[in-house]
Amino acid sequence: QTRLLHGVAHAESYAIDLMWDIMLRFRHLSLPRPFFEDFVRIAGEEALHFRRWAARLEQLGCPYGSLPAHDGLWAAASATASSLQERLVLVHMVHEARGLDTYEIMRQKLVRMGDVESERVLSENYRQEITHVGAGMRWFRFLCEREGAEPVQRFHELVRRLFVGSLKRPFNVEARTAAGMGPEFYEPLAERENGDEGDK
Repeated sequence: QTRLLHGVAHAESYAIDLMWDIMLRFRHLSLPRPFFEDFVRIAGEEALHFRRWAARLEQLGCPYGSLPAHDGLWAAASATASSLQERLVLVHMVHEARGLDTYEIMRQKLVRMGDVESERVLSENYRQEITHVGAGMRWFRFLCEREGAEPVQRFHELVRRLFVGSLKRPFNVEARTAAGMGPEFYEPLAERENGDEGDK
């Protein structure tokens, strides 16, 4: 239980820094003010999510930092340090969208554990995470429109270049749709129902 929650808290801690990084790293691209307003808001929400999980870990006797953690999100950030489109695709439209997909699985796991408080924190954070994926979608579409690129085609091109393997099922279609991501973005890149890879 604590290992699971510690991993989630760690992802939130990285997310805070990544939101500030995206604003500073790509500030030279003549982006409109609402771009920065979006990511300042998201950074604040990620900080709130981290504080909630850190407090919950304290309650469970496992303070944040007590367990080892991965650096997957930083690896994604490093791989996309030279391209805002790549950053939006890999961090927001792949990894954060995957977080939406795994929400119900994790929620049910917490319910089976009888951890009502952690399930409440997860559900509160989840509603805001949908808008974070939505921001990634919105600004990816903005950049594609600015350079005359077709968003779905460009998304497929970048995922195939940046992401190893196929996108994993099951998809949280409701949450992805609420974030502005229709199935035309992810279904062609998904593993087949029998576990085979999609169109790579």
